Amino acid sequence: MSEQKFEHIKIDRVEEGNYAVISINRPAKLNALQNKTLKEIADALELLELDKSVRCVVLRGTKDFIKKPAFSAGADLSGRGAPKIDSTNLMDQSHLMYIRHKYYDLIEKFPKPIIAAVDGYALGGGFELVLVCDIVIASKRSTFGFPEIKRGISPFNGGTQRLIRTLGKIRTKTMIYFGEHYSAETMYDWGLVSYLVDNDNFEEVVREKATWLGNAATKSLFVIKKAIDYGTQVPLNVGLQFEHLGYAVNSQSKDVVEGVTAFLQKREPKFTGK
Repeated sequence: MSEQKFEHIKIDRVEEGNYAVISINRPAKLNALQNKTLKEIADALELLELDKSVRCVVLRGTKDFIKKPAFSAGADLSGRGAPKIDSTNLMDQSHLMYIRHKYYDLIEKFPKPIIAAVDGYALGGGFELVLVCDIVIASKRSTFGFPEIKRGISPFNGGTQRLIRTLGKIRTKTMIYFGEHYSAETMYDWGLVSYLVDNDNFEEVVREKATWLGNAATKSLFVIKKAIDYGTQVPLNVGLQFEHLGYAVNSQSKDVVEGVTAFLQKREPKFTGK
């Protein structure tokens, strides 16, 4: 990872936990997102994908905040557009959105578990970034929402499509139509937040859950993620075929032998990710 330098993010390894942390590092902007930010996150994940020492990734805002804590307060409106994009041309504008969607899609397709560690604002494009992660850990001081309507714009980085698949049509329309902020408690009650934790315990819980996934059976997590993400997009009988194939693939893993052996020997398994 030293071979590539990043301006908008930082990467840290936690070797004892077998995971890496990608921190959005734009504290003066409340970690607001530009295309460059999203590209760097996608590029970092590409570096980590084949790294056998990294079995889980935490995506978060920088701990070293200046104004207020934030996962990401959304798109950086001061950096909208691109030099070659004609703002009056519909095809150019569509291409601009294609670029942004490409990065969100690449993040979502990352084959290892991604934890969104949300401490503070997760708004607009930042909220959409949360939606492409697997597990969401949020501090009680965190806030979620799509305020775009108040700026005359829309959450079109996947927000209208991904949120509805989690919260349903009525709640999605309510959040997007009115642009209000919602507490982490509400998001937990609605099923979007996996773990709601006290502010003082946030770092401890993130470390605990990332370490658990980093030491879990990697191939099993790989096929589980594929089966859930893609099997839910097709009819049930087709989705069940993902389970059949996933079982066959995972059955060749050494971690299966270790897991069963450890169970029979009444000890904790030591998975190697192989």
